[in-house]
Amino acid sequence: MKGINTFAIFALKLILMLKKIDGFIVGLLCMIVLAYWFPGMDDNWNSINLETVTTVGISLIFFFYGLKLSPQNMKKGLLNYKLHLVVQLTTFLLFPLLMICLRPFVHSEDTELLWLALFFMAALPSTVSSSVVMVSIAKGNIPGAIFNASISGLIGIVLTPIWMGIFMSSAGVGFDFWGSVISLIMKILLPVLVGLSLNKYLGGTARRFSRYLTLFDKTIILLIVYNSFGKSFEANIFDDISLFHLSLTALIIVFTFVVIYGIVYFIALKLNFSREDRITALFCGSKKSLVHGSVMANVLFKNMASQGIFIIPIMVYHSLQLIAISFIAQKYGRQKSVNSYQLERSDPEVK
Repeated sequence: MKGINTFAIFALKLILMLKKIDGFIVGLLCMIVLAYWFPGMDDNWNSINLETVTTVGISLIFFFYGLKLSPQNMKKGLLNYKLHLVVQLTTFLLFPLLMICLRPFVHSEDTELLWLALFFMAALPSTVSSSVVMVSIAKGNIPGAIFNASISGLIGIVLTPIWMGIFMSSAGVGFDFWGSVISLIMKILLPVLVGLSLNKYLGGTARRFSRYLTLFDKTIILLIVYNSFGKSFEANIFDDISLFHLSLTALIIVFTFVVIYGIVYFIALKLNFSREDRITALFCGSKKSLVHGSVMANVLFKNMASQGIFIIPIMVYHSLQLIAISFIAQKYGRQKSVNSYQLERSDPEVK
């Protein structure tokens, strides 16, 4: 009887823990398992061409993003240049420099590939939707978050390929910089601009159905992850990578998040940022975009069997940032609510 009770308690705790896990993260893991067991599903079903589906899906993701993007909110956050510099320099300079410090420890082809995957994560732009949501929960500078997260994705179209081109060329990996930039402009920038041009007419509708558009985004990312890992499993890329190196990669990702968050917090204090700007700098500066990571991996490493490996770090980082920033955002939000309540109690004229 005691054993049954213990098992029941354990099962209950497991269910409660799984309920807290983001369903999208579970979906990503399921796609990896599916790719392992059925790596060539689209080859077996002639009616399915994942390359075409994901290519069209990528353009639609950024078209809908342009539709939802509010020019008014972008203008509101435009003048806060100190905040913008901190976020963008953290995203495109501090992250890559931190990863470059680890390069002297690379001594084999396997560790070289994993380091390139980590560096790809470090060179990616900040994420948009989760940054804005978390800043909103924490009562931060929302217009500043919208501006920085949005402009980061556009800057990344050029800077991410530049960073990757430098080190992939030195590693002896063929890399077509201009071809990659043109492809990213066609698949990301052009759809965003088309969406923005139609924002006045369809923006309200897009924002009203934002929940369904987010579901579409996640579905396309899941297909990209499946397709990428399927290629890697078919080429037996993971056979030569040890569990130790994969575990070490995960630890480096956690370390990177902690260090970046700490540095941005210190800089924000030194620059005397307001509470709202400090939250936005922390949340936007420490984030990396899984959407851009999946799309850019699909473009930059399209003909590489190791494409799946390049997605692993950003998947792990995405999961980590969702859990950590969600917890921190709720804590900031509660502090703001308590402070506002105390202010109202001490001064009845405060509304």
